[in-house]
Amino acid sequence: MTAAIALRIDEMTCDSCATHVREALERVPGVRSAAVSYPKARAEIAADARVSSEALAATVATLGYRASVADAGAPPAGVLDKAPGFLAADVQRGAGGVPLHVAVIGSGGAAMAAALRAVEQGARVTLIERGVIGGTCVNVGCVPSKIMIRAAHIAHLRRESPFDDGIGACTPAILRERLLAQQQARVDELRHAKYENILADTPAITVLHGEARFGDAHSLLVRQAEGAEHHVAFDRCLIATGASPAGPPVPGLQGTPYWTSKEALESETIPPRLAVIGSSVVAVELAQAFARLGSKVTILARSTLFFREDPAIGEAVTAAFRAEGIEVLEHTQASKVAYADGEFVLATGQGDLSVDKLLVATGRTPNTQALALEAAGVAVDAQGGVVIDKAMRTSAPHIYAAGDCTDQPQFVYVAAAAGTRAAINMTGGEAVLDLTTMPAVVFSDPQVATVGLSEDRQPAPDPGQRPARARQLRHPRLHQAGRGSRQRPAHRRAGGDAGGGRDHPDGGARHPGAHDRRRAGRPTVPLPDHGGRPEARGPDLLQGCDAALLLRRLKVHLGPRTGRA
Repeated sequence: MTAAIALRIDEMTCDSCATHVREALERVPGVRSAAVSYPKARAEIAADARVSSEALAATVATLGYRASVADAGAPPAGVLDKAPGFLAADVQRGAGGVPLHVAVIGSGGAAMAAALRAVEQGARVTLIERGVIGGTCVNVGCVPSKIMIRAAHIAHLRRESPFDDGIGACTPAILRERLLAQQQARVDELRHAKYENILADTPAITVLHGEARFGDAHSLLVRQAEGAEHHVAFDRCLIATGASPAGPPVPGLQGTPYWTSKEALESETIPPRLAVIGSSVVAVELAQAFARLGSKVTILARSTLFFREDPAIGEAVTAAFRAEGIEVLEHTQASKVAYADGEFVLATGQGDLSVDKLLVATGRTPNTQALALEAAGVAVDAQGGVVIDKAMRTSAPHIYAAGDCTDQPQFVYVAAAAGTRAAINMTGGEAVLDLTTMPAVVFSDPQVATVGLSEDRQPAPDPGQRPARARQLRHPRLHQAGRGSRQRPAHRRAGGDAGGGRDHPDGGARHPGAHDRRRAGRPTVPLPDHGGRPEARGPDLLQGCDAALLLRRLKVHLGPRTGRA
């Protein structure tokens, strides 16, 4: 006999989360099929009569999601079900029962998560985007960068590997234009599947293309490309405009054709000589990728690589890079930049450096300058980021913000989680985002993953209690000491926020390391091998869900002392 079981599943942030849940449920003995919907936060399971709903909920809980038994015949429960009077009072406001109108500025991870959850809660949404649908991650961030990084890794293995005695090494021919075409095709595919198609298939979401600015606390003015201006009145608004690469104040830099991560990822050529200004995640990841694709790369680090983090991380990565022929100039800054005849000349304390291309990856600036936030009474910090509380509320009633335009850590999974919680709160719920413990991933080689409290940030132990200690899981390449031609230094101790996996390029200056309250002594953990293909684990890897899944698994293995995200 087959029974139908319905579960309510909370804390999923994307369709890939739903896939992880479905796969786990289908592995339970007695389960015949499972269908999981992220927008509905619901799982429908067909199982033998001996399978209990409690056992299925416990299986979901091991992944880090909250599961509860739902009525199989009822629609998915939402926040509004917890407050029956709210629907009539707010979501369907007015005598005519007009649904709550939510305006969302942006179309990236935070915006999409908020729009979908708001619709699920009964609201109608107007989503406003001035550029390409999908935001940074899918278009110019994590998706193209991880594809390029993986291609560079394959090139490196063909040139040099620990098995060269039995597998003949060779120097691969790098056809950058073909790699770029493959990269862009994957970007287009994921943007259509994960953003454009979903928006088109959701009637309650209206997409308006144009640049938005506030008229007052309850309206937006949207100027479209042809010059027309639309007035959009709203009951609630979410600011999710992301951030853009920031340029350091180096004399002579402005006006030169220097690269940000966007131009680097879109380049049709591999420069013979490349200089990289920056020492954090994006600088490190792209520097190594270009080096493995054929560039002679020099990194200019103002201090050391990952100087805000555990010194062991920066030391290990620096040693690995130098072993590959990447020049890392520590405690070095460019005092002046000149460009002439297709060549950059950087003046440094160690002499002039001449290169063909210059990549600047020194942080990102919130996209808030054109929003006229003062008209709505929305406060910003010194960097232009929107000031929010744990519920994503701004200083203006009915206006919320999430993602890179705030001071939140620049990770796509943080943005999605923040957008979801903002939507819950905009529709009458009470949800907060706890960033006490943050996972972070750097897609360098060796890879680095961190989570938890760093040694220098550990609180003083209670004299009457045994101090909490997290188990240390170390990445094998950071831990090993020289094997064959791929010698790596020993990783001496765990810890430090590597600040990576951010899925947003140029995130060096405004990453979790700048948020001392969120830094947590993060043991390094091994990441899975995805079989040589960036799509081997599907879009979840490319959209940053692996890092979120990493935290969930760590919570299972390390126990409650690591904290809760």
